[in-house]
Amino acid sequence: MPNESLAGEVAALRPMLLRLARLQLRNEGWAEDAVSETLVAALEGLAGFHGHSRIQTWVVGILKHKILDQFRRSGREVALDAEDCAALPDEGEDLFLPDGHRVHRPASWGNPEETLRQAQFLEVLQACVDQLPAAQGRLFLLREWMEMETPEICKELGLTPTNCFVLLHRARSRLRECLELRWEGGARAAS
Repeated sequence: MPNESLAGEVAALRPMLLRLARLQLRNEGWAEDAVSETLVAALEGLAGFHGHSRIQTWVVGILKHKILDQFRRSGREVALDAEDCAALPDEGEDLFLPDGHRVHRPASWGNPEETLRQAQFLEVLQACVDQLPAAQGRLFLLREWMEMETPEICKELGLTPTNCFVLLHRARSRLRECLELRWEGGARAAS
């Protein structure tokens, strides 16, 4: 029975969905609620799933909407503490020469489409995202994972566009460094 098989696949996604929800919501109860609502909606909607995408992609799409619903329900605004911003190093100064050229050429990552398909890369990426400061991780996931536009993010998180762009730049820089160390220098070198 295909529906039982699909229901099993949906249920097996729970740990991954919970990890994503925790990272976004930073509240165990809200994350549990969002994942539970996602699983219920997915199981109730299995008849409407036609296989045009992977089941995981479909369920993660449902989770995105449930997380946004949770943000709206809670009326939660994420405040960026001055401590969070002050503790972050000013990145970029040591990356460029006075003439504007990079100090070190960025490493070649090969074929990005092929790399993204590799589960090992996604695990390393998740570990790198988990290491970001809370505000940067949340902001990065809203922009890149949930594909929210900058004005929406600023409204949701109570940020100015300038602060949003700075935090996104810092998050991307940290992720690049982490991936170069863990993926280029670690996982791929070991292969």
